[in-house]
Amino acid sequence: MTTGAPAWATDLLGALRSAAPGASAVALAVRRGPERALLATGTTTLHGSARADPDTRFEIGSLTKTFTALLLAEMVARGEVAYDDPITRFLPRTATPHLRGAPITLIHLATHTSGLPSLPPGFLRRGAPAWFSNPYADFSAADLRRALARTRPRAAPGTRVRYSNFGVGLLGALLTHAAHGPGGTFAPLLAARVLDPLGLTRTSCDPDQPQPTGYWHGRARPRWQIPAMPGAGAGRASARDLLTTLDALADPATAPSTVPGTLRAALTDVTTPRIALPRTGRRIALIWNIRPRPGRDLYHHSGGTRGFTTFAGFSPQTGVALTALANTNPALTGTFIQRAYLELWSLAQASACNPHMASSETRGRGGCGS
Repeated sequence: MTTGAPAWATDLLGALRSAAPGASAVALAVRRGPERALLATGTTTLHGSARADPDTRFEIGSLTKTFTALLLAEMVARGEVAYDDPITRFLPRTATPHLRGAPITLIHLATHTSGLPSLPPGFLRRGAPAWFSNPYADFSAADLRRALARTRPRAAPGTRVRYSNFGVGLLGALLTHAAHGPGGTFAPLLAARVLDPLGLTRTSCDPDQPQPTGYWHGRARPRWQIPAMPGAGAGRASARDLLTTLDALADPATAPSTVPGTLRAALTDVTTPRIALPRTGRRIALIWNIRPRPGRDLYHHSGGTRGFTTFAGFSPQTGVALTALANTNPALTGTFIQRAYLELWSLAQASACNPHMASSETRGRGGCGS
């Protein structure tokens, strides 16, 4: 565990560690106003001696989608694509899905309103033998195009929110095509446009760089691979890099002065609410979920692979941000993610009540109301 960390952050790490049974390593990065804490506990394997630290790279699964959203907003700022571009602009005719009403656009993909199913047609059957290890590993770009051509959207575009790995994976492929043509690769594009300018030296889509072993119910899992849809879940990142990202999203003015204007504009644009969910009051930005609360909006997203679980969230109005990572599979009960969300909520509530009182003594108490 990191020494010299404030007691409130150490307590928070302990709570998260308890919520991640089966993990050998848990990392936490948290901001509470001017205070910033980076902590980690455990080792990179269950029986290893290499200590985890705030720069240890974890698989982040669907949290990758938030970086794909930043890439989309950056390319819009450059004028390379538009949010209302139909996906057919970037597809061969043979890969065009069956449409229901209006065309599917890029913003439909980025707000989960495309009508596309969660997974490509036929994927469950094809990936079943490797479902608990690496079901996407043998799914190619050609498979993605063939599946898209067979797809019949479940709803007309823009009419219903339906979370879709398929849709955001497709978004990453389309952005790559728009920037570099049919032979382009997503990972270097994301690095050049988003990761490198933000100084995220421990974030990439490279499965071959050092990372902890991931565990599924105590069993070691192979490194996650998703070659045809990297924008949906191929990312790896450290706690430090994720907090740097959250800080820049919460206040783009804090991003390095060398960040290009297009990316600085994207940092603002990506958090703009786009969809209001009926009856719940919740909203969706580009990928990010938003839960409005009195005096504070909570932006949040989670991710998981067969061996890792990740959460990230921030509250721009209160100066609070939190990311938590563990090298164990997401529990069906969502315990780790739920704990991380509740800790973010408590910190934001305490800061909204009194910026000088957001401490371990106020976390979890009723305070000034919900």
